[in-house]
Amino acid sequence: MSHLELFQETLQSTLRDVIPIALVLIGFQMFVLRQKIAHAWRVLRGFVYVLLGLALFLMGLEEAIFPLGEVMATQLTNPAFLYGDLYKDGVAVIETIRWQDYGWVYAFAFAIGLATTLAEPSLIAVGMKAQQVSGGAISAWGLRLAVSLGVAIGVSLGCFRIVTGTDLWLYIVVAYVLVILQTMRAPKMIIPLAYDSGGVTTSTVTVPLLAALGLGLAATIPGRSPLIDGFGLIAFASVFPIMSVMGYAQISRWLENKKKNTGGEDAL
Repeated sequence: MSHLELFQETLQSTLRDVIPIALVLIGFQMFVLRQKIAHAWRVLRGFVYVLLGLALFLMGLEEAIFPLGEVMATQLTNPAFLYGDLYKDGVAVIETIRWQDYGWVYAFAFAIGLATTLAEPSLIAVGMKAQQVSGGAISAWGLRLAVSLGVAIGVSLGCFRIVTGTDLWLYIVVAYVLVILQTMRAPKMIIPLAYDSGGVTTSTVTVPLLAALGLGLAATIPGRSPLIDGFGLIAFASVFPIMSVMGYAQISRWLENKKKNTGGEDAL
């Protein structure tokens, strides 16, 4: 398939996805609110920009980012790379799988989780809105960084789970217990945003890359099932940002209180 044909197919798919949203917005504006659409030509032009931008964006992911991420995951989990001299005649001369040997996998998972989340369009939009609504009290960049670090840590831990073959529910239960405990102590203004941050990370960029990483890792490690062990990274990418955002707010409040206390002591 040529690039032009791929673009046409992606554009048609994007159009099918976006049209229902546009119909809902226009329908409520005209038939419920009974008002004309202000600056109709500007809205139409923006709609065209959205279609073209999404189509080119998805085409770029499909042609470059996804294959590169899958290749990297396969190469990093290749026994010839992991075991070096212990890999002879196509067989790794080891008795058991050692989680320590997969250090580069954890590092790659952390880096790819951080990078993809920082570039996630939905997170950028939420960060801008949070900064606007809070009057600058919540930094858009600070929120994006906190969420991205949460995803990076979660994906790394998820890869560790795949390597060791431990049960997914153990990690998820412990993670949500920590979330509940943090919710009791975190500033009230950050709690809804923290929970929403767990959802915006599982979007266009992050999900396909994490799915490819998990499946590639499970397919390469002996004794792991892609169906049982390969999935679950997206769950880690959802819960850990909640903890990281509330942790970011708690640390910020602690530093602010410490600064006030220090200033009061200096005054005395």
